[in-house]
Amino acid sequence: MDSEDLESGRGLDFTGPVAGGAAGAAIIGYRAAGGMDLRVAGAAVITVVIEFGGRGLVVEDAAGRRVLGGFVAGLPLEAMRVRADRASCIEMRLSPLQAYSLLGVAPTDLGSRVVALEDVWGWRARVLREELAAAADWNERFAVTKSFLAQRDSAMRGPDPEVRAGWDRIVGSGGQVRIGELAESLGWSYKRLGARFEAQIGLTPKRAAMLVRFRSAVDELLAGRPAAVVAAECGYTDQAHLCRDVSLFADRTPRAVTTHYLPEIAQRRYRAWGEFFQYRAVPRGR
Repeated sequence: MDSEDLESGRGLDFTGPVAGGAAGAAIIGYRAAGGMDLRVAGAAVITVVIEFGGRGLVVEDAAGRRVLGGFVAGLPLEAMRVRADRASCIEMRLSPLQAYSLLGVAPTDLGSRVVALEDVWGWRARVLREELAAAADWNERFAVTKSFLAQRDSAMRGPDPEVRAGWDRIVGSGGQVRIGELAESLGWSYKRLGARFEAQIGLTPKRAAMLVRFRSAVDELLAGRPAAVVAAECGYTDQAHLCRDVSLFADRTPRAVTTHYLPEIAQRRYRAWGEFFQYRAVPRGR
């Protein structure tokens, strides 16, 4: 990435995404000189945020309010808020299938809350922040991050092939899959699939499908499509069903999702992840 690829404006320096050097991982970077205030809805990815400016991030989630130098978010079922007066961050997203090898923990160990980076990577988290702070530019910071991931990548046992296949089916269908039929196609019982899925992904197949379907619906809502149409095409029973899921994962109504002003950094993040690392449903007819 050349220096002219950097986008900046009104105190925001944003770049990426780039491949993380590991399967299913991607990285963005940003500095928000004017501060940031993000409300982050549930997503079917593992998110890692590293603040390397030495100021910390104020994180509010189901566990309460904490000031962290970095964190890992599993597969949250509730929205969270991340604030800072100034922020310099590297943010990574990876599939929960990669959590075993890249994080050294299973998604189920992360739970539905934010976990401090030190609780996952120990002293290595501090060293990584120091190296990122000392880097001269985004190219070097991305290189440092990729090197760190390569060192962490191990041959630890990953999810069962059936769990991997089940996850891919759920993501590929936009969450529109019957779990009983999915279990049967994988040669497992409903109960066995549920137990293994929750142990290795962090959510039951039903909850995972709800989360993926919600994100597909949000994409459609932000594209300006009517809530009733989105509900029908994304597999919801009716518009009220869509409203319940949006309230659960985003703490908003569908109308608020489409009309709420998004700060520039939130818009950049959404575009970046949507273009590079997004779980898209199977294309539907328009």
